[in-house]
Amino acid sequence: MIAAEPPPTVDTVVVEAARLPPAPTDAAFSVVTVGAEAIATAPRIDEALTLVPGVQLFRRTSSAAANPTTQGMTVRAIAGSGAGRALVTLDGVPQGDPFGGWVLWSGLPTADIEGALVVRGAGAGPYGAGALTGTIQLAERTRVSSRGDYELWGGERGESGLQAAFAAGDLLAVASARRTDGWIPVRKGAGAADQPLAYEASSLALRYAPPVGVGHLALRIAGYREERASGLLGAASRSTGVSASATLTGASPGIGNDWRLQAWVRRSDLENSSVAVGAGRAFTTPANDQFGTPALGAGVNAALRHSTPDGGWEVGADVRYADGETREHFRFIGGTFTRGRVAGGSQYVAGLYGESWRQSGDWLLTGGVRLDRWASFDGRRDERDLATGLPTLALAQPDQDGWQPTARAAIRRDLDGGYLRTAAYAGFRPPTLNELHRPFRVGNDVTEANAGLEPEKLYGVEIGLGGDGAVRWNATLFANRLEGAVTNVTIGFGPGTFPVAGFIPAGGVLRQRRNAGDIDAFGLEADVGGDLTSALAWTLSGAWTRAEVDGGAAAPQLTGLRPAQTPRLSASADAVWRPVGAVTARLTVRYEGERFDDDLNQRRLSPALSADLRGDWQAGATIGVYAAIENLADARVETGETADGVESFDSPRTVRIGLVWRP
Repeated sequence: MIAAEPPPTVDTVVVEAARLPPAPTDAAFSVVTVGAEAIATAPRIDEALTLVPGVQLFRRTSSAAANPTTQGMTVRAIAGSGAGRALVTLDGVPQGDPFGGWVLWSGLPTADIEGALVVRGAGAGPYGAGALTGTIQLAERTRVSSRGDYELWGGERGESGLQAAFAAGDLLAVASARRTDGWIPVRKGAGAADQPLAYEASSLALRYAPPVGVGHLALRIAGYREERASGLLGAASRSTGVSASATLTGASPGIGNDWRLQAWVRRSDLENSSVAVGAGRAFTTPANDQFGTPALGAGVNAALRHSTPDGGWEVGADVRYADGETREHFRFIGGTFTRGRVAGGSQYVAGLYGESWRQSGDWLLTGGVRLDRWASFDGRRDERDLATGLPTLALAQPDQDGWQPTARAAIRRDLDGGYLRTAAYAGFRPPTLNELHRPFRVGNDVTEANAGLEPEKLYGVEIGLGGDGAVRWNATLFANRLEGAVTNVTIGFGPGTFPVAGFIPAGGVLRQRRNAGDIDAFGLEADVGGDLTSALAWTLSGAWTRAEVDGGAAAPQLTGLRPAQTPRLSASADAVWRPVGAVTARLTVRYEGERFDDDLNQRRLSPALSADLRGDWQAGATIGVYAAIENLADARVETGETADGVESFDSPRTVRIGLVWRP
């Protein structure tokens, strides 16, 4: 990532974050740092992260338009998932929703984040369950102007927003709010059923870091609220959540020990209504009213690290628990919903790990093992007739549990002006409560849950090399195998009536989540950058992945196909120009090859090329202004396609103007 010229010096307040020092083993793996400048100038944190080669959003849709249930993020284009196949943490605390695993990015405004570390490849070691394709470690900001930092912006289609960070003593507060009237995602063939993707969101986070005698303590509480229109008349969502964490870190410099104790709790709720689309897209009919999805997540973790100049070790443990259910009305007949559903359950995962490393001259060697116990239990799915109250379906889902060992190892050799490294790893991801228990509907397509899902497992190897100097570069060649991939598998077409799922209308598709065989993927990730002059810096990044499904006996129809939501090629170019000290211009260009919107590779999403442009002017010691144009050329970035060929598209060209004030 391009390093930015520092802003004019202002008095700052530092509110400590309780963190362990960077892990000495990071240098042996594929690790990319996303700097504060790249985050601060991005419209959303998830879009800043996608500049890292291989990091991708589900359905090409950022949190500007994505339904909460599809805001998962994946590292490496192995197979997209709404739940995400990467573990996202904020100073060690997992950020996934307890019920669905997705990340509500609007609850993590850019004003609250000072940097990110992206670890590509399965986590194992200290990262644990969920770090299947990688780990994204967000770091909350620690430095704030003595009188606060404030940003205010407005733009086309009713877009407006503000965010502020303020520190007083040992307290840090970050607040944000934004809204937009949105755009209609369907262009050709749109009818009265199609509505804008409008949304509004707000968040507040407080961190208190009082001095303690044994180390650093950080107490954090945060909340978010988000409301969205989903692009169809009558389809909308509302998400709320609160979280709290306590982290205590310490060090013993004379002994070489660092340690961390952390506990966290998260409560969330989701309301989500979906509709069926009528003929000619002239109208919609209510299909499902998910009026509540209360969920609770909690966890504790601990780590002890011993470091010396020539090596060290780390041991630790973590436990995560989740409980939640969906409460819904469905089967709309005669102008009213006729059925009710409650479905959900509980799960936990607990693990122990140990990792060591050895530094000998130009060589770094590291390896570690991990053992996890996972369980899904108390699962149920109850459906009833709303008029009579009588049960129509009562499924007591079977409990499941198991042990999962994983490991990772790596070697790095520093060369003259560069390095060579190789790594091997294994990781796993238990299915979320949402995947196990909740069916859902998008338009006329229905996807059934599957309480029999088992954890996904990934095994991989990679080799990388890179160099520093006038031109900085690195490249990684990898081969991964994802076993038991959780996939939405097509099992029927409408019109027709199916067991459990019920009636599927004409043009609709019935799918079910299944462990649909294995996915083999190999690819290349690379980036190169440097300074053409003292005023112009550039970066080129790209990822090429060839992924193929082996459906086996579970889904033979998928064998030889590309996984859904998996492009073969993605690339980006980033240039920062500073013609004078007070002016900065940034141009970002993104390209992504075709991907498929379905498991059968029948709904092709065309390649997409888009560009963003931003100019900043530091008008004084405390005031800056900027203008940003997203999707500069108004490119048609296709994000979805229905069974009858109706295409949806990402945001059209959008102009924003903003003010940054650091008094």
